[in-house]
Amino acid sequence: MSSLRFHQIKAFALGWLAYASTYFLRKPLGVIKADLQRDLSFSTSQLGFLDTALLLPYAVMQMILGPLGDKFGARKTFGFCLVLSGMSMVFFGNFSNFFVFFALLFLNGTAQSQCWPNCTKGLLCWFSDSVRNSVFGMFGTCAFAGGIMGTMIAVYVQANQGWQNVYFWPSIFVMVMGVLVLMMFQQPDEVQAEVPGKNSASPTKGTAADDSMEKPRMIDLWRLPMIPEVSFAVFCIKVVRYCMYMWLPMFLLQSLNYSQSMAGIFSTVFEIGGVTGSALIGFALDKFYQGQTLRGITMFVLISTLGLVFFILTSSWGVLFNSVFLFIAGAFNAGPDILLCGTVPTELVEKHNKNAAVATVGLVNGFGSIGTCIEGPIIGFVAAYTGWSGMFYLMIILSAMGTLSTYRAASIHARVNQSAADFIGNIA
Repeated sequence: MSSLRFHQIKAFALGWLAYASTYFLRKPLGVIKADLQRDLSFSTSQLGFLDTALLLPYAVMQMILGPLGDKFGARKTFGFCLVLSGMSMVFFGNFSNFFVFFALLFLNGTAQSQCWPNCTKGLLCWFSDSVRNSVFGMFGTCAFAGGIMGTMIAVYVQANQGWQNVYFWPSIFVMVMGVLVLMMFQQPDEVQAEVPGKNSASPTKGTAADDSMEKPRMIDLWRLPMIPEVSFAVFCIKVVRYCMYMWLPMFLLQSLNYSQSMAGIFSTVFEIGGVTGSALIGFALDKFYQGQTLRGITMFVLISTLGLVFFILTSSWGVLFNSVFLFIAGAFNAGPDILLCGTVPTELVEKHNKNAAVATVGLVNGFGSIGTCIEGPIIGFVAAYTGWSGMFYLMIILSAMGTLSTYRAASIHARVNQSAADFIGNIA
């Protein structure tokens, strides 16, 4: 085995497991909401604000702290944040106060905000541009496999040890992964390795593009073509995804009369679809939509929207129909989400400054994650006043808006490419 292949396998495997572990500290909240409501008399609105406590700093700190990874390196930033995330949640079950829960979840969200951008940078730097979507699609399964494992672990501990213990062992595991990342998650320049097939093009020194992007501000990144459209699409898609994460078990329990354990386990069908979609959509894009990634993503998000429509229309038809349409919705929501938060913004910014990858991924994923931090109170309000069906109608609308936003980004991309082709043709 060549030295390069060894480093690629190590970066992929360690990054996959490390990022998957972050969901061990996100998913339990959705599983134990009914327990918090029963044992601690938390209202639906309070449960929604606990979602916000976790997801608001996750969104905002990605944008504010995004340059840290570019400054200190992906390995150090990613590893330190994993350790801090585990430390924040290890004693969660020892408390019963809403404000203490809020504070611990806020710290957890802040620490996890820098995990995805730095994990993305640490992985993509090891692979050539020609296989970027395929590799990252496979890698993206970590988010959904981690969600499934996180839910299963929480359900098991909840049933056998009580909800108070659902965070303890996952926190220990995440801290161990953080130490391993600090020790082993090197980038090519740290081990003097060269990766063939990487686009090293950058603006000529002294040009306007170089001057504005040498130390990019958030507003500079936002002005790049297609970044606003991609960010808004991620916003819509993530609201849908996290709504399913945080509220689907409760919906299945209270609306479709599943048992508590069955509701927790069955809710992972959406994530099982996510694993499948993330793994296959990257290959499909590289094979059938080479150079037209955004056009392919538009089609996939549209299919996810239709999956949600048919799920709500057939929700009373039984487990089989529930499973099929949840699987479809998850597969075609998750795959686009991963790519729009990873390879797409990386590709867009590398044309201007390849050293701003972490900041740009953080901006796109952070803006998208604003949707996840406001979904809690919104869904709590909608479910309380319109019933659970209102929640799904809202998700259908948001998914459709995500489809339109990716379509607009694809249209801009096509125009930019056509203009470049015309310019080259005129020169020739």
